[in-house]
Amino acid sequence: MKEVHYNDYLELDKILNAQFPESEKLSQPAHDEMLFIIIHQTYELWFKQLLFEVDSVATIMEKPVNDNSPALQTVVHRLNRVVSILKVLVQQIDIMETMTPMDFLDFRDMLRPASGFQSWQFKELEARLGLRYEHRFGQQYYISQLRQEQIDIIKRAEAKKSLLQLLNGWLERMPFFEEESLWKNYHSLGAPAGDTGLHQFWADYRQIYSGSLAEAENANRTYFDTVFLDAAAGGERQLSPRASRAALFMMLYRGYPIMQLPFQLLNNLLEVDEQMSIWRYRHMSMVHRIIGTRIGTGGSTGKEYLKGALDKHYVFAEIAKLTSFLIERRRLPVLSTEMEERLGFVQK
Repeated sequence: MKEVHYNDYLELDKILNAQFPESEKLSQPAHDEMLFIIIHQTYELWFKQLLFEVDSVATIMEKPVNDNSPALQTVVHRLNRVVSILKVLVQQIDIMETMTPMDFLDFRDMLRPASGFQSWQFKELEARLGLRYEHRFGQQYYISQLRQEQIDIIKRAEAKKSLLQLLNGWLERMPFFEEESLWKNYHSLGAPAGDTGLHQFWADYRQIYSGSLAEAENANRTYFDTVFLDAAAGGERQLSPRASRAALFMMLYRGYPIMQLPFQLLNNLLEVDEQMSIWRYRHMSMVHRIIGTRIGTGGSTGKEYLKGALDKHYVFAEIAKLTSFLIERRRLPVLSTEMEERLGFVQK
């Protein structure tokens, strides 16, 4: 077997000799351009790893995944890694901010029209997670500055089932309310289900939830029906009512053993959104600090574009909004013995 050398294995000759500051090419060396290059090269390496992890999670979730299986454990583990990497991306901004506005001006104009808009890997990552084109802020900038081969990569990513779509399918397969035998001894509160088609559990839950609302929250009753009733499902939503009910059920009863991994999966996706939001906010604040109200090197509105993306580019917002429908543990409907056995709380 051929011996492997550290330098060759990591291709260090290529990596360590891949920094070519524009300021040096123009014989006007700017000290901080080296930092600027290395930070962005590092970002792109992390984007590559994020794509690798998200693609692997998507591959697993394309097949039926049991709610307490090794496959689901792998999904949760890799999403934990995604969150950890995103935290590193945020922390890297601390290093970037050691560069002052005057330091950046030493080489800024030499970079035009290069821009973060040309990071096709980040756009591919957003698409794989589930950010739709129609939900993007500043669509005119989306692919306008990319090369055709990069546009093709993004289009292929958009054509695949996103992680959000795969999540919806996974949640819809949860058999919590399709197996009548699991509710044989459920003691209902007798809340009227009407013609909603809701399982009696959800009719009871809806009644308890409605009773918990303050007067100023009365609109949430209608919102509940919009999210959880098939007849009132909105076309803009990416989580179906059935999937939304399954996700809320996991949040409500996450203390049961079999619910812990599914809840961790949902919580990890919320953490992905949160960390990406923090990264966008830190990026926006840094840009405002360094270039003020000037336009970006790629021709965008700089801070204003970043603010718009921060406000709009939440991928898993529908999961986050489910917390609007939580009630106190002490008021939760008592599950049947059969359901508790299914969730691993009662030993036969």
